[in-house]
Amino acid sequence: MEIRQCHSADDVATAGAGFIDARVKESIGERGQFTMALSGGSTPWVMLRELAQHDLPWEHVKIFQVDERVAPDGDPERNLVHFQNEFADRISLPAENVYAMPVTVEDLEEGAGRYEKELINFAGQPPVLDVVHLGLGEDGHTASLVPGDPVLEVSDRDVATTGEYAGRRRMTLTYPIINRARHILWLITGEGKANMLNRMIRADLDIPAGRVSQRQATIVADAAALSGASEIDRST
Repeated sequence: MEIRQCHSADDVATAGAGFIDARVKESIGERGQFTMALSGGSTPWVMLRELAQHDLPWEHVKIFQVDERVAPDGDPERNLVHFQNEFADRISLPAENVYAMPVTVEDLEEGAGRYEKELINFAGQPPVLDVVHLGLGEDGHTASLVPGDPVLEVSDRDVATTGEYAGRRRMTLTYPIINRARHILWLITGEGKANMLNRMIRADLDIPAGRVSQRQATIVADAAALSGASEIDRST
């Protein structure tokens, strides 16, 4: 695990964009394409606005979602809406290179299976994504892997649905595909995340984020989020 401490949330966003820029060039050079799954959140939207200013071969970039709320198309709570507004509409990313989770279908389980097939088509079987971007909730959740939900125990599927959380059901990537990724990028900001970030760094299995692989993880966090970590943790 690598931990990069930044001064502010904006600095975290800039560093995250730089990390992805480097991985895009690396992956396209090695495999001819770049595959990434994106999470939602305020800092990631700033990161994507920054990334949109980078001159990259977007035609070789495939974007998937880490998770999505079950809500109608265009609903402002959908991560996809923010992704399109803050990123996709600002660059020459072909529309067909964005793979939205099918959360409006009647049979969500069938939709999850269909999304897993999309991942296999572009990232192999089993699918291995170049980057999975994650955030951290104040309750220790990441993606839509939330405390107490049965989805935490899913080990035979890469995409699954959850129970209701904060008023919505979700579709989410599961631990198997997240932990297979070549790189896991965490963007974490704010003092409210400090306790859970410290527990995550210590691989506390009692919180969902603590069960994510640390071997290929890079944490980009501001000083406030890292305020609960020891000096040993900061230099990991």
